Amino acid sequence: MGISQVHYCNGDQNLEANLLDHEETESFSVPQTKNCKRWLRVSIYAIFVIFCQPLATVLGRLYYENGGKSTYVVTLLQLIGFPVLILFRFFSRIRQPKSTDTNFSQSPSFTTLASVYLCTGLLVSAYAYLSAVGLLYLPVSTFSLILASQLAFTAFFSYFLNSQRFTPLIVNSLFLLTVSSALLVVNTDSENTTNVSRVQYVIGFICTIGASAGIGLVLSLIQLLFRKVFTKHTSSAVLDLANYQSLVATCVVLIGLFASGEWRTLPSEMRNYKLGKVSYILTLASAAISWQVYTVGCVGLIFESSSVFSNSITAVGLPIVPVVAVIVFHDKMDASKIFSIILAIWGFLSFVYQHYLDEKKLKTCQTKPVEEETQTL
Repeated sequence: MGISQVHYCNGDQNLEANLLDHEETESFSVPQTKNCKRWLRVSIYAIFVIFCQPLATVLGRLYYENGGKSTYVVTLLQLIGFPVLILFRFFSRIRQPKSTDTNFSQSPSFTTLASVYLCTGLLVSAYAYLSAVGLLYLPVSTFSLILASQLAFTAFFSYFLNSQRFTPLIVNSLFLLTVSSALLVVNTDSENTTNVSRVQYVIGFICTIGASAGIGLVLSLIQLLFRKVFTKHTSSAVLDLANYQSLVATCVVLIGLFASGEWRTLPSEMRNYKLGKVSYILTLASAAISWQVYTVGCVGLIFESSSVFSNSITAVGLPIVPVVAVIVFHDKMDASKIFSIILAIWGFLSFVYQHYLDEKKLKTCQTKPVEEETQTL
C-alpha cells in the first residue's frame, strides 16, 4: 500500500512536470504564432499601400491626360469607395477575440464623436481636393516627389500635437525632404508643361504642398485622438473613424461637384474621352478601387502599428511613381529630378530609422519589468 502510494505520488509529480513543460512550450509557441500572424497582416497591408497608391495616382493622371477635366471627380475617386471599409470592419470584428479588459473607461459622447468625424472629414476633403488640383497642373513624377514631404509635415505637427522629439535623424529627414521639394520649384523650365502655364504650375505646386501638409496634420490628429478621445485602441474605433470621416468628406465633395456645375459636363466628357467610353468607366472604377484598397492598408497599418509607421510605408511607394511616369507619360527625368528622388529616399530612410529606434526603445522598456517580475518569482 505504501509502495503504491509512493508510485502514485511519483506519477503525479511526473504528470505535473509534464504539464508545466507543456505550458511553457505553449507560452513560447503561442506568442510566436501570434507574432507571425501579425507580421503577415502587416506585410499584406504594406503591399496594399505600396502598390495601390502609385496605381491610383497614375490612373488619376491618365484621366486628365485623355480628356478628363473635373477635379471634383478625381477628388471623389479618393473617397467614394469607403463602403469597402464596412466589409473590412465586419471581417476584422469576426477575427477579433472578445475583450477581457475589466477597465470600463467611459466611451466618448455622441457630440464628441460627431465633432471628431466632422472635423477630420472636412480636413480629408480639403487635402483630397488640393491633391487633385496639384495632379492636374503638375507632371505626375513631380507631384509624387512633392507629396513625399508629408513625412516632414507629420513630424512637424506631431511635435506640437504629440510632443514628438526632434532628434538629429528627424531634423535630417525634414531638411532633406524640404531640399528635395525646393529643387523641383527652381527647375520648372525643364518640366514637360506645354499645356500648363507658369502660374498654373505654381498653383499646382502650392496645392500639392497644401495636400501634403493636410495629410501630415490628419495623421498627427489621429494619433492625438487615440490618446485623448479613443482611449481604447480597437479595430472598431479605427475603422469607425475611417468610415465616418470618409462619409463626411464624400458628402462635402459631392456638394462641391453639384454646386460648381461640373456634373453637367460629365456626359460630354465621357463621350469625348480619347480612349473611349468603356476605358473612361474602367479608369475611374479602377482608381476608386485602388484608393480604397490603399485606405484599407493604411487603416490596417495604423491599427497594427501606428500612424507614423503607416505614413512611412506610404512614402515607400512614392518613388515608384516617377519611374512609371517616365514609361507611361514620358515625363522628363533630368539630373535635378533624379537628385530630388535620392534626397527624398534618404530623408524617408532617416525618418524610418528613427521610428525603428523608438520602437526598439519602447520594447526594451516593456520587457524589463517582465524580466524583473520573473526573477523575483
